[in-house]
Amino acid sequence: METLKVLIAIATIVAVVYFLVKKYDTKLVLLVAGVFMALVALEPMTAFDAFAKRMTTGGLIQAICSVLGFAAVMKITGCDKHMINMLAGVLKKAGIFLVPVATLLTFSINIALPSASGCAAAVGSIFIPLLIYSGVRPVMAAAAVFSGTYGSMLNPGLSHNPFVAKLANIPVLEVINAHKMATISSIVVAAITLGIVAIYLKEHKGYVSTDEDFKVDTEFKVNPIFALVNIVPLVILILGFTGAVPALKMGVAQAMLIGAFIAVIVTRTSPSEVSKKFFDGMGGAYANILGIIITATVFVSGLKALGAVDAFIQILINNPSLAGIGATVGPFLLAIVVGSGDAAAFAFNEVVTPHAESLGMSIENMGSLAALSGAIGRTMSPLAGAAIICAGFAKVSTIDVVKRTSFGMVLALITAYVVLVVM
Repeated sequence: METLKVLIAIATIVAVVYFLVKKYDTKLVLLVAGVFMALVALEPMTAFDAFAKRMTTGGLIQAICSVLGFAAVMKITGCDKHMINMLAGVLKKAGIFLVPVATLLTFSINIALPSASGCAAAVGSIFIPLLIYSGVRPVMAAAAVFSGTYGSMLNPGLSHNPFVAKLANIPVLEVINAHKMATISSIVVAAITLGIVAIYLKEHKGYVSTDEDFKVDTEFKVNPIFALVNIVPLVILILGFTGAVPALKMGVAQAMLIGAFIAVIVTRTSPSEVSKKFFDGMGGAYANILGIIITATVFVSGLKALGAVDAFIQILINNPSLAGIGATVGPFLLAIVVGSGDAAAFAFNEVVTPHAESLGMSIENMGSLAALSGAIGRTMSPLAGAAIICAGFAKVSTIDVVKRTSFGMVLALITAYVVLVVM
């Protein structure tokens, strides 16, 4: 009977992957799958209780909603555009290093603008025409921006960071501190690799476009103060966490709210409009990001009810060397297939990461590895929203874009594994 239940769980996982590939709503697929497995196990309330419990996880709600609220404020005040245009000035001077520099700058911007698709839209609208104008072929210009869209791993409000912090019972910035070297090393490797690919394919210079859509706005005047408002919350959190300025030690939500107030003062944007956008951003974060976390929890509760979780953990306990590989390869492959690293990473972190210490890893390292692997996998998926946006700006195919990002992302994945597991 137990074997039959595990087989049903495996069949359900296959069905989940199928429906996600078919672009059904992620939240709906995970929710239905979780409830279905709980019903088969004759424990329906397990799924509903998991839903109710995860709805009110305080630390996650505070961090994630406040960050997306702040991001909405940066958009309505125009501060994000000033930051991107200021960094575009650096890009103009990059010469032969245009492609890897574009990737690293996108990565840096994505730290402050944590949505991959939102960052791709904001950055791509400026960087892609600038790269093409500078002689980079359109498909490589799209790949350069797309490759940098997982910088949000270093943002304390990225959904995975507070999630892992809660599992490990440590501050969010300690989670980031645990994976920062792996994350930074991986993007450096990916950027350099993409630059080499661009040179090998002769797509890094010499392209001349007559398309009016690739024109560059040279009249935009950057206000450095507006640009720097984007990083105010991050500076506050770092100074407080490191003890450099003890008075600034505070939570993510408080820092984001202070940043929003400063944005209103500096830009003199209507406070009522800023307030509306801030809370709209918070609501969107709950619906789109916390919704996935909640339904992933329901999905995992169904797996637990069928005994699949215990069976999987037992395999890892008997073969602890597989834990790091599983946290790396599993979320990575699923992210490539479905175009999102979130569902895979959340499911893995719900199931396996609480047992990390018995498998020879710390909770923060294993949880971070799963999240980072999912993000890297998504950055070589033709179904990813950021890939579609970048390809749209460049007027090329997403398949052609990921052909160029894939080699660098595989090397980035290996780098992340080595730094977080081997070293």
